[in-house]
Amino acid sequence: MKDAKSLSRIWFWLLSGGVILLLSSLGSEQSQSWNPVEEVIVEISAPFQKLVSQTLNSIGAVWSGYFFLIHTRKENVALKKQVNSLQMENSVYRELLSTHERLQLLLQFRQTISSKSVIASQVIGRDPTGWFKSVIIDKGQADGIHENAPVVNARGVVGRVVSISSNYAKVLLLIDQNSAVDCLVQRSRARGMIKGLTTEVCKLDYVEKSSDVVEGDLIVTSSLGGVFTKGLPLGRVLKVREISGELFKKIDIKPAVDFSKLEEVLVIFKEKNPSNHQIKAK
Repeated sequence: MKDAKSLSRIWFWLLSGGVILLLSSLGSEQSQSWNPVEEVIVEISAPFQKLVSQTLNSIGAVWSGYFFLIHTRKENVALKKQVNSLQMENSVYRELLSTHERLQLLLQFRQTISSKSVIASQVIGRDPTGWFKSVIIDKGQADGIHENAPVVNARGVVGRVVSISSNYAKVLLLIDQNSAVDCLVQRSRARGMIKGLTTEVCKLDYVEKSSDVVEGDLIVTSSLGGVFTKGLPLGRVLKVREISGELFKKIDIKPAVDFSKLEEVLVIFKEKNPSNHQIKAK
């Protein structure tokens, strides 16, 4: 109760001081200086007026800052949406560019293949049984593909077709333990058989101890077996070992193909109609 009365008195004096100042200002045209009474009134009321003015200015600043923050927040939300949209578009463009580069490499590699019956295909999945290291491609018997058709990409040999349906085929990869490809050491012409071992390493068997094989040698297909044409890259020699009592060298090979990033491949097949010698579009 006392607080209410005190507050009422303060406002009464503020209003009284304001009225007196107003009346004083009306007569300022006739008098250039304050008289003693006016000076006393100004000295008493000015601090209160200053307090009220500062309070109102502070409230105004807070109010303006509040609306400024709301506006800034809305702008930030809009900018974040724009950034997310641009990042998505950039990701799509980069994927398209990456695909274009891979297809360009495939096209260039296709020029080195003597056979004209080549069809581009896309890897759409892995073997669902999990028993073999193999992939499923989106081309099949309706596209002219047959069993044992060699499959390659821009880096080298991927594998061979082992099962087909009308529109799809299963490719046994070079790294599968059931895979075996007759090959040559390109530099020395030493002969052997490359077989799958792990996802990153193959082994080169049946290379005689007297053969000239060193680390870094390129291993290519020999064309024996009738599946792969001669000279297709298979991989490079990682390690050469000679074990006492063994007839052949122990050789590890790093495959030319990165099987963890396999997306597009070329299938080489025997064409029934010679007039269709061309790369079929996917």
